[in-house]
Amino acid sequence: MMISRSLGLKKKILVIHGANVNMLGERETGIYGKETLDSINRQIAEYAQSLNLECEIYHSNIEGEIITKIQEAKDRFDGIALNAGAYTHYSYAIRDAISAVRIPTVEVHMSNIQNREEFRKKSVLADVCVGQISGFGKYSYFLALDGLSKML
Repeated sequence: MMISRSLGLKKKILVIHGANVNMLGERETGIYGKETLDSINRQIAEYAQSLNLECEIYHSNIEGEIITKIQEAKDRFDGIALNAGAYTHYSYAIRDAISAVRIPTVEVHMSNIQNREEFRKKSVLADVCVGQISGFGKYSYFLALDGLSKML
C-alpha cells in the first residue's frame, strides 16, 4: 500500500506514452486525429486534477527508458496509465517490468486495436494490467484515470 493512500493524500498516477505517440497530430491523422501530444498532455493533467489525482506524464520512444521509468515508479506511484504504442504487441521486457513493480496499470490505446492490423490485436501486456482501454481517442487516457481513481 502506498503512503498516499494510508494518509489520505492525493493518489499519484504516472502516465507513460511509448513509441511514436509524440507524433500525434502528424501521424495517421485519420486514426489518431490532428491533436498534438502537448495538447493531449495538458488535458490529461487538467482531468487528473479534477479527479484530485497527482499526475506525472512521461514519453519515450525507447523501450529501455520506459522499463526504467516503470521500475522507478515503485513506491512512488499508486497507478500507471500506459500507452506503450507498438511495444504492446511484443515487449516482454515491459510486461516483466509491470509485473515486477506490482502497481495497478491500465493499458491505454487511442485506436481500437481490434479493428486494426492482425498483429495489433494481440497484447503481451494485457494479462499483467488491471484493464485495457482502447478506441476512444484521447478519452482513453481519461477513462484510465477514472478507473484508477476509483480502484485505488
